Amino acid sequence: MPMIKPLLLSLGLSAGLAACTSPINRVDLVPLQSTLNLQSSVSSAIVRTISLPTYAAEEELSLQSPEGLITSDGAILWADAPERAATLAVTRHLNDILSASVGPDPWPFAGIPDVTVEVRVSDMLAGNDGVFRLRGQYFIGGDGIDFRKVVRSFDYAVPLQVAGIGGVAAAQSQALLELSEDIAGSLSR
Repeated sequence: MPMIKPLLLSLGLSAGLAACTSPINRVDLVPLQSTLNLQSSVSSAIVRTISLPTYAAEEELSLQSPEGLITSDGAILWADAPERAATLAVTRHLNDILSASVGPDPWPFAGIPDVTVEVRVSDMLAGNDGVFRLRGQYFIGGDGIDFRKVVRSFDYAVPLQVAGIGGVAAAQSQALLELSEDIAGSLSR
């Protein structure tokens, strides 16, 4: 019985603290649809978890300050882990665009995919100039099939159409769609 009182007191204090904290605001990527429909040169592809710079991989939404610093105040969080959200967005777009089965890492199907798509992002930020930038490289390689190795750099600049957090989410979604369309072009016949 003596152990129960401290446990109940601890639970009561935790509940009280939770009630005093402010609600968390979250923003999600904007669902977009590509108009492309391409014939794939492979039957399956895996999209490895997209590598993001530290500031972009954080749950807090980062922006560039007027002084050029990358900042976040913790008031706005992404709805999903950014690396997971970016990976799932690119996977969904590729699956919709291509005549191939495209899945995220870990591979959800039996066997191994024909090719691996790896994306390494070096810059993913809404700039103080009102432009969202997505830069980096992607790599495509065959695993057990005869497929040419692909290494491409990308650099997308998407103007923020709406001021504020919603504009950042929409621009990031557009940049990921453009990246997906470029990767799909590399995988098409």
